[in-house]
Amino acid sequence: MTTSILNDKSLEFLEKYLNNASPTGYEWEGQKIWMHYLKPYVDEFFTDTYGTAVGVINPKAKFKVVIEGHADEISWYVNYICDNGLLYVIRNGGSDHQIAPSKIVNIHTKNGIRKGVFGWPAIHTRDKSKEEAPKPENIFIDVGAKDKEEVEKMGIHVGCVITYPDQFHILNEDKFVCRALDNRMGGFMIAEVARLLHENKAKLPFGLYITNSVQEEIGLRGAEMIAARIKPNIAIVTDVTHDTTTPMIDKKKQGLAEIGCGPVIAYAPAVQQKLRDLIVDTAEKKMIPFQRAALSRATGTDTDAFAYSNGGVASALISLPLRYMHTTVEMVHRDDVENVIKLIYETLLNIKDGDSFSYFV
Repeated sequence: MTTSILNDKSLEFLEKYLNNASPTGYEWEGQKIWMHYLKPYVDEFFTDTYGTAVGVINPKAKFKVVIEGHADEISWYVNYICDNGLLYVIRNGGSDHQIAPSKIVNIHTKNGIRKGVFGWPAIHTRDKSKEEAPKPENIFIDVGAKDKEEVEKMGIHVGCVITYPDQFHILNEDKFVCRALDNRMGGFMIAEVARLLHENKAKLPFGLYITNSVQEEIGLRGAEMIAARIKPNIAIVTDVTHDTTTPMIDKKKQGLAEIGCGPVIAYAPAVQQKLRDLIVDTAEKKMIPFQRAALSRATGTDTDAFAYSNGGVASALISLPLRYMHTTVEMVHRDDVENVIKLIYETLLNIKDGDSFSYFV
């Protein structure tokens, strides 16, 4: 790409948005940041009971198109406090137990953040002949307290949510690295689509619902709720997918996707094939590089929730390739980010009022 879509304001928003913790069920502070950035580019907003946020362009239009990402990040809950002051946890979403030992954590209490660390026995003390791997039942957090009473005085209780504090940085000029790129990159990219539509004075013949859903990480719940409310005619979802070029990933099972090689367009039963063909045709005509992925049975993304809602909604999935998913060093390529934005933007310009994408017309 010769001209960058992203500008200084975009990157400032991205950094602020990523650095804010938005664990599943606690997304609202991140949603406030997102809505503040999006405000100049939409006609109105609405939110739902659980925190999904929607910016609308042309709210009076009867034909409705959704572009969607999800706002939540994986996290942990305090599950048990030992008499000696150590904390045991359960997942809130698909948190990876293997990366936990030696990580610093933020424990969210009503009195603010309390710091802790995932402790682990020193290498000198472990029996190398039967070394135990990190498991959900043996990882624990040390908050520096001598006993349970001291933990409780810190405002920490069962049910407190726990996040990692790792923050955004750029690696080798064009790799964005942070926790929670899955999937606040989606929210970022759809916001940039709205910005481009506004700046280019693009007139859409339909209502556009820029949707940042909650609770994807525990079963697509936010998308399920908001799809029932919006009742869209079309939904284009963006999420992340696995770069499969790093070690220990079997391409014969996972397929091939690589950061820097373009958006990944999904082939799956939940993907409406004519809508998908429009996206592919758009990419080819606009010379936007793209990759393909075949997904068995379900996409595992909010695409499924939209596709099977309201008697069936024409839905498609455009994914951003990402390395090291559900770690604190998730990595994407800036070029892919820009090309996802461009592909969604250009596809919207090719959708007509009343398009049904029927297989029988």
